[in-house]
Amino acid sequence: MWDYIIPIITLIVGLVGGFAIGVFYLRRQLTKMQSDPQMLQQMAKQMGYNLNGKQMQRAQQMMKNQPMPKPGAGRKKR
Repeated sequence: MWDYIIPIITLIVGLVGGFAIGVFYLRRQLTKMQSDPQMLQQMAKQMGYNLNGKQMQRAQQMMKNQPMPKPGAGRKKR
């Protein structure tokens, strides 16, 4: 019986831990991107946009004014 329970528990713990690490990494990258215009420009180019100086300032201002979302805050409960 333990041959089935331990791998399932290990899988669940690994998924939860991986998700937590991913969220932490993504938040850290977004925080760095707010203060680094080169990183923001690189992300825009990867998405197919070429931002000029005015657009870059506007994008940085929008990112600074927008609060970081809390985990699960975007979901609506029924």
